[in-house]
Amino acid sequence: MDRDTLIARISAAPDLGALDQLRVETLGKSGSVTALLKTLGAMDAATRSVEGPKIQALREAVSDALTSRKAALEAEALEARLATERLDLSLPVEAAPAGSVHPVSQVMDELAEIFADLGFAVAEGPEIEDDWHNFSALNIPESHPARAMQDTFYLDQVDEHGRPLVLRTHTSPVQIRTMQASPPPIRIIAPGRVYRSDSDATHTPMFHQIEGLVIDKGIHMGHLKWTLETFLKAFFERDDIVIRLRPSYFPFTEPSAEVDIGWSTEKGRRVVGGSEGWLEVLGSGMVHPKVIANCGLDPDEWQGFAFGTGVDRLAMLKYGMNDLRAFFDGDLRWLKHYGFRALDVPTLSGGVGA
Repeated sequence: MDRDTLIARISAAPDLGALDQLRVETLGKSGSVTALLKTLGAMDAATRSVEGPKIQALREAVSDALTSRKAALEAEALEARLATERLDLSLPVEAAPAGSVHPVSQVMDELAEIFADLGFAVAEGPEIEDDWHNFSALNIPESHPARAMQDTFYLDQVDEHGRPLVLRTHTSPVQIRTMQASPPPIRIIAPGRVYRSDSDATHTPMFHQIEGLVIDKGIHMGHLKWTLETFLKAFFERDDIVIRLRPSYFPFTEPSAEVDIGWSTEKGRRVVGGSEGWLEVLGSGMVHPKVIANCGLDPDEWQGFAFGTGVDRLAMLKYGMNDLRAFFDGDLRWLKHYGFRALDVPTLSGGVGA
């Protein structure tokens, strides 16, 4: 078969299958062009010098023709595919799951921002505490009900001083550690996880708490009331916040006061603000002189106030949640509904997302 006939057959190959068959017929192990190449070994030098270049030229021409036709057929196949396939960009596409900020983390950020603008620093401490920091230093005697096993998680370990270890029941030990480590004046908040043996719709074995402490000279209940009023107005982003202080008892404060916040009814729903009724939101009081003395300070020179509240409870009140246990279930539907965007940054003057 001559060169022109081979090239013509290759150029006329209707598809890639037919083209590959022609490749095998010409350049395969038993192909016609391969057979011609094998004859070169039996030729004398004079004949090989004449026939060799012709056979090599035929092989290159056939190879180039096969390559060219293959590219053309592949291009035609792609054009045909593009002409028949369609992508409807109007169809809805389910977005990949997007992460969100947990309401507890969001409220923690809000609280830290508010108190930072009021001059408070954030202090932290260990979640596994010794009996002295968690109870004794806070003027909680050994007979106090808070030490009972039904409230406190005790560990089967003691510290280097032989004191029992517990999962802290409040963040008040951070106040003790701060007063021991830092000279007054002191203005701190202590947010974090705490643990108590309790579980229902409004209690969980682990929950989040934030406490505040101010130690300075000449501190009185008026400073405490103003601080709490300013904080609650900023947090709930309402100017009609009304609070009342009810006498109470805490071992580590004297006098002690429960703080109630007023609520009203809007569109059939109870919301914070106004004074139709009262909700308890905080515990507070003046730091007990014994607690100040336990930290190595002179209670005749230094006074202070302290307060504490549940972060999860504040989130429930502000964002309309009704079951504390849902905070820790890990339900993606709940998190998607109540979660916050990473850019929802709180400020004292503008609220959330300002």
